[in-house]
Amino acid sequence: MKNRKGAILLFGFLMFSVSCGGDDAQTLVSEDHLTNEAEVSGLPMNNERMHELLQRVDPELQGQLGSWVISHDTIKAQVITDERADRMRVIVPIIKVEDMEEGELLRLMQANFDSSLDARYGVANGVVWSAFIHPLSALSDEEFISGLAQAMTAANTFGSTYSSGALIFRGGDSGDQQRDYYESILEKGLAI
Repeated sequence: MKNRKGAILLFGFLMFSVSCGGDDAQTLVSEDHLTNEAEVSGLPMNNERMHELLQRVDPELQGQLGSWVISHDTIKAQVITDERADRMRVIVPIIKVEDMEEGELLRLMQANFDSSLDARYGVANGVVWSAFIHPLSALSDEEFISGLAQAMTAANTFGSTYSSGALIFRGGDSGDQQRDYYESILEKGLAI
């Protein structure tokens, strides 16, 4: 009986995956902002490169290599790296858990499924955060700026569309999303 249930669950997941992928997924990332992998220098991301990229978005960037606070409009994000552990994260505080309205925690979980893409909502120390977490050296410029934009957009859309602005998968519970905020960060961060 267990094997049958497992097979049914696996089949259901595969069918859902197929229905959410390919042409059925609404890919909203602008091709103008992304470059071909062959055009990327191939050098691993590090603190110095990340600092340069962050300054494009916020010329008044605060902090030091490995720990920055970046602002865009009214949203402030902290970017933290650990080169030895090869990890980085962008975190944006949103609201105290005690100040959340009924149903918002469920809505965050729904958004994590279909509209927050590489950014995620999470709870730590009594605060709701949006976060983008990734191995450091493997990041391209485009992936980093997109992850930064997604985390900041997820914070900016909390209470409305709960979206990272980059992509939404059909089959979930989220609807339209906010693109302008996400695009404005991409334009600054990827300007050459």
